[in-house]
Amino acid sequence: MNKLDVLLIHLDKTLRVVTGVTTAARANPSEQQPDERMELAQRRHSAGLMRVNHVGEVCAQALYESQGLFAHDAAVQEQFVAAGRDEEDHLAWTAHRLKELDSHVSLLNPFWYAGAFALGAIAAKVGDATSLGFVVETERQVEAHLNSHLDELPEQDAKSRAIVLQMRDDEIAHGASAQQLGAADLPAPVKQLMTGMAKVMTTLAYYV
Repeated sequence: MNKLDVLLIHLDKTLRVVTGVTTAARANPSEQQPDERMELAQRRHSAGLMRVNHVGEVCAQALYESQGLFAHDAAVQEQFVAAGRDEEDHLAWTAHRLKELDSHVSLLNPFWYAGAFALGAIAAKVGDATSLGFVVETERQVEAHLNSHLDELPEQDAKSRAIVLQMRDDEIAHGASAQQLGAADLPAPVKQLMTGMAKVMTTLAYYV
């Protein structure tokens, strides 16, 4: 493929990610779960949480895309590609669940994607160890965030819970794989900055 072909492929993927038009390779873990009736306030809360999770997957797609593009080692690049495939499943599952809840993906998805892509590119340019360290810390924070959602989701919402559980298992595996490939431990100020940025994202995405 020439450079124009590569550009068009990346552009197509970006548009599908930010609009929520994606397809999962794996079966949706919520398919076997009952769709129990919820009160309007409960549905809205579930939708807000799943919109936050969808935004997280938009960011993950952007991060892995840019980190893979600028990775120096082939094994590291392949790790980003493989993790990105899992995250695309998450993206499709959360988008589908939002439709079931009569809700929508975040209107700020283009902004989230652009910011995450830039962060991933910066991390990758610093070096593979730092880039992998960024993955480890991101997945650690995402795991904690998903655990909090498991506590917050309405008890009746078994469908959303099944999706979040599978997402959490995958995120833990991604972090472990990055650690095995030689991830560097990020400085404390960087971790704190990541936490602050995540807080802004989750707060806005719940509503918008």
